[in-house]
Amino acid sequence: MKKIILLSCIACFLLIGYQPVSSAMATQTTTQQVPSYAKWGQLAMKRTKEAYPKAEIVDYSHLGRQEGPILTTEKFRLWLKGEDKEFGVNVTISFYKETEMVKEVKLEEVKRKAKGKKRR
Repeated sequence: MKKIILLSCIACFLLIGYQPVSSAMATQTTTQQVPSYAKWGQLAMKRTKEAYPKAEIVDYSHLGRQEGPILTTEKFRLWLKGEDKEFGVNVTISFYKETEMVKEVKLEEVKRKAKGKKRR
């Protein structure tokens, strides 16, 4: 049985063609898949979990980056599901450009617009 499986695997490699990936190509692929803001997104999620420990983060969005001469700011919106409601939290992370040392993390709960009657 083991011989059949081994022979099948070898046949698949021969039919499909085996092309090993160089370490440079693997590194390039990995680098392309990790966005530059990933590190800050993890911090945004961590701080949000600390502020809302009973809520579950159900969605995550990077809103953008703003670069200044000294500080860089990353903005995120996280969507949370609590026991009785769903709500958004805007997270703004400011850090020093050269050292990447965090200056400030702000969390602001997103207020939903009330649904009202349409005007005629």
